[in-house]
Order: sequence, then C-alpha cells, then structure tokens
Amino acid sequence: MEKVSNILSLVLKILAVLVLLITAAFSMATAYIMFAPDDYPKPFYLQYLYPTAESGTLLPASEHSSGTVAQAVVEPVLAQPGSGVMINTGTKIINLTDPSGRKYIRVAVVLEFNPPAVDPEAEESGGAHGGEETATDPITEFTTEITAKLPVIDDNIITLLSSKSFEQLYTAEGKEGLRNEIRDRINQALPGYTVIAVYFTEFVVE
Repeated sequence: MEKVSNILSLVLKILAVLVLLITAAFSMATAYIMFAPDDYPKPFYLQYLYPTAESGTLLPASEHSSGTVAQAVVEPVLAQPGSGVMINTGTKIINLTDPSGRKYIRVAVVLEFNPPAVDPEAEESGGAHGGEETATDPITEFTTEITAKLPVIDDNIITLLSSKSFEQLYTAEGKEGLRNEIRDRINQALPGYTVIAVYFTEFVVE
C-alpha cells in the first residue's frame, strides 16, 4: 500500500511540474507575440483596430494611419457665417396652426450656402480670357443652380412653417429653433449643398 502511495505521489509531482512548464511556456509565447517587433518570426501577428471618425466603424491599424483612409472620413470645411453665398427666398405669408385660423406669419428668409470649392487653375484660365470670366465664375454658376431649386426650398419652408403655432414662434428661442429646423430641412432636401446659416430679414407673427 505504501508503494502505491509513493507512486501516486510521484505521478502527481510530475503532473504538477508539467503544468508549471506548460504555463510558463504559454506565458513566454504570449509575451513574445505581443511585445516582440513584427519583423521577428511569429506563428501569427496581432491586428489592431482603431475607431474612425464615424462612430462604430473600426479600421485596421495599417489603414488607420494611411492618408487615403484619412481623406475619406474628413468632413468638408464649412465657411464662417457671413462669407457664404446668400440666396433670398423672398417673403412668405403663411397661416399657422391655430384653432381660429386667424394666426399667420409673414417672413422673409435668406439662406447662406457654403460656397463651392474654387479650382485655382480654372480661376487663372478664366481671368486670362477676360470676358469669359463671368461665364465660368463658379459662384455665379452655384447661384444659378440654387435658384433653380427655389421651388424645392420654398415648399420645405412653407410646409415647416404651416406646422408651427403662434406660441412656438413668437419668442426669441422659437425663432432660433426655427432657423435650425429650416437649415436642417433644406440640407436634407438638397444633398450636395450645405446651408450654414439662416437669416430672417422680415419676421411678423400675428
């Protein structure tokens, strides 16, 4: 019986040593894979993921540091309010949502769009031809494009205003909220164009 006990004890000691050796080898291998330079031979290489500007999207480290990917997620630079292209949508008289039907708003809305990017080479060639400069002026072309879309702009503004009540608009907070709603609505209706500011040159709620 004592002999069997000695054998079991020896087996347990051997197993314990094997477990320790395997654990140590595994730890060393993990440390080597994680911390050794990538130009060293490894059984496999770790791939790190980084978040991009769009929340929830992950890119591999190699793409995260490349210039091409960085350009894809960079948003266009917006002009400061007051330096964009002004489009006057005219004066509108619209009935508000009121049980009596007697409340209305008279408002003149000016939209300021982010100006188009100007190609320096095209600008120089246009200036060199003198009389052709106006015809190829990107701001003039941009204004013409937006003017052609005024029916869409007017429809969105009228639809939005006709859903408002007197109580929602007569305060300063109401006017500021309306500016933001008009801006967001037009930006959604006209993809490719960006309204950076909304101005009221006339605003009467009665």
